[in-house]
Amino acid sequence: MADISLSAGIRSNLISLQNTASLLNQTQTRLGTGKKVNSPIDNPTNYFTAEALKNRAGDLTARLDGISKGVQTVKAADAGIKGLKSLIAQAKGIANDARALSTATTDTQAVADRAALATRFDTIRTQIDQMAADSGYDGVNLLGNDKLTVQFGEKIGSSTIDLQGFTATATGLGIAAAAGSFATNANVDAAIANLEKAEGTLRTESKKLSANLGVLTTRQEFTNSMVNNLTTGADNLTNADLNAEAANLLALNTQQSLGVNSLSLASQASQSVLRLLQ
Repeated sequence: MADISLSAGIRSNLISLQNTASLLNQTQTRLGTGKKVNSPIDNPTNYFTAEALKNRAGDLTARLDGISKGVQTVKAADAGIKGLKSLIAQAKGIANDARALSTATTDTQAVADRAALATRFDTIRTQIDQMAADSGYDGVNLLGNDKLTVQFGEKIGSSTIDLQGFTATATGLGIAAAAGSFATNANVDAAIANLEKAEGTLRTESKKLSANLGVLTTRQEFTNSMVNNLTTGADNLTNADLNAEAANLLALNTQQSLGVNSLSLASQASQSVLRLLQ
């Protein structure tokens, strides 16, 4: 087939329409996706920079799960300590009740009451063991001497904190069994002293937990803020201004209509020349 010869005016209008169609397609894509950079072809620098920012935000978002677990683990241990303090206070009340009773072996009622109080004391002691065992979260129990390492940074080992637990059982706290030992005031006094020492241990460990919880919540807030900043930064590099793109679409549609009219006029001019040659 022989080449078709187009006049300069028609060719110029065709090129203009092709450019307008390309810009229309680009504008419609931006309006449809909400992004001005959808691939490296659009803007390599912005695209790859945005991808790096989003990847880092994704890594930090994954760390938030571990931080959240750490927060809940500490809170579970703290709740356990509060419960243990309450049980120890009850045990102290029982021991003080025994201290107030007569130690005379001839006072059968006092002997029976002391034995009953010793049994109640040991029941509380068992509850201390059970509460300590029930104070874990997601398989980690800081009252069972477990250790939890929480990762903060996106790179493994770059920023961490170790949460080391302690043994909060009755034996671990130094609370001995009372069965058969509440017969004398000396034994009761020893039990009370052990309970007070256990209270001191719980207060110390509670302070450690509070300090660790403060670090975790601070890092949680910081990480959330960093994720938002990184995501916003990536969006600023790639997101389109929808108002501007909508205005562009209207202008391009108008330009396309004018281009079609110009092409029609150029074609009519060519036809007029042909008529003159006939």
